[in-house]
Amino acid sequence: MIDQTALLESKALRSNMLDRTDTLDRVKALSLLPDGMHVTTAMVAAYFEVGITAITSLVHDHREELKASGYRVLAGTELTSFKELSGIQSRSRALALFPRRAVLNVGMLLQDSEIARQVRVYLLDVEYVARTQPVDNSVHTDVTSLDDHIDQRIARILGQTVVPMFNALIASSSEHRRELITLREDIQNIERKLCWHHQRINALEGDAPTDQVRSSLKAMTWQAFERHVADLLRRDGCTDVVVRQARSDRGIDVTARTADGRTVAVQCKNRAGRWVVPSADMQKFAGAARAIDPADVALFVATCNFSHEAQAVAKLSGIVTVNGDELEAWSAGVHLSALR
Repeated sequence: MIDQTALLESKALRSNMLDRTDTLDRVKALSLLPDGMHVTTAMVAAYFEVGITAITSLVHDHREELKASGYRVLAGTELTSFKELSGIQSRSRALALFPRRAVLNVGMLLQDSEIARQVRVYLLDVEYVARTQPVDNSVHTDVTSLDDHIDQRIARILGQTVVPMFNALIASSSEHRRELITLREDIQNIERKLCWHHQRINALEGDAPTDQVRSSLKAMTWQAFERHVADLLRRDGCTDVVVRQARSDRGIDVTARTADGRTVAVQCKNRAGRWVVPSADMQKFAGAARAIDPADVALFVATCNFSHEAQAVAKLSGIVTVNGDELEAWSAGVHLSALR
């Protein structure tokens, strides 16, 4: 049997055991955020039955090691996007996230926790058994990451269980047919959001190739961008989609009608770099979509972010803003709730 202090002292030994995250659930059930992949600092503290200060102090002392195992802090637009996709309700300006590998890493470092001690004992028991068994020299070609396993599990549950269940209910029910169809579409949209968010996390961590959606959007002319938005409206079930001529658009680039008959007006802005949509542009569109040519749904779609003043005007005018990150998700298959 290996002494558990070896894990506390050897970074190399800890690194070799990071893939054994199933140990966490064998010792105690680990609750995850709605995205099914991460936990917060408070959730890590609850799992190991210690105070939050113990976890923050450990992160301070071993930040680089924990970052290598997946620990990260979200802020700004990245945090906003994560909150929207995962459904987290939080007003904090930053959010620390631990994937299962980072939680296991904490367990191998945290000394004043009985749960962490049990995690280390279980890990070392498994290591001892593995060392005393014959070596398997076969080549394993399936080197799928844990996150990929999680995504596959989510897709299997949603695609093979939940969605077919709704299909059966829809087929057998007439009284609540519309509600069931809406719920099924919500489930399918959650699946799309999870897949897109996983792709973004990989891209930000350098584990995925350059985002083709973002590259193609940046390469579009303003005319091509308007046509792209029109195609997205059609994909989401809109009809009567029209891209207006620039000279006669009166501040509205695209018009359409939702599947339930509501009129839609869209303003498109294709801007690169650090450019943000100013309040003047938002005020002009608000006047067009609310007074000159009133529409039930007003969308301002941009490849960049919106200034705080522009967001305030949009909120007061009932305009739905779609920034660069949200546009990427929309282009990748996530449906806009405003068009439902």
